[in-house]
Amino acid sequence: MKSRKSKVESRKSRSFRKILFTFAFLLVSFFAEAQCAMCRAALQSEEGTAQAEGINNGIVYLMIIPYVLVAIAGFAIYKLKYGKKE
Repeated sequence: MKSRKSKVESRKSRSFRKILFTFAFLLVSFFAEAQCAMCRAALQSEEGTAQAEGINNGIVYLMIIPYVLVAIAGFAIYKLKYGKKE
């Protein structure tokens, strides 16, 4: 039978791994280069790469917002469920 201290450490370890995975997952979106079909068609005729980079950055920023909102909601639910019980 595990002691209370090892259970707490195990829970902390799992929490740390979850947080680490979440941050790693969010960082992947910073490096993503994506274009929708219409953006690609509009930019293929252009010779400037600054406009293409701007559109890519805009897409990434728009993609980050839902992930941040879900992370905040998940953290709030976690705190409510596993918060300090009196």
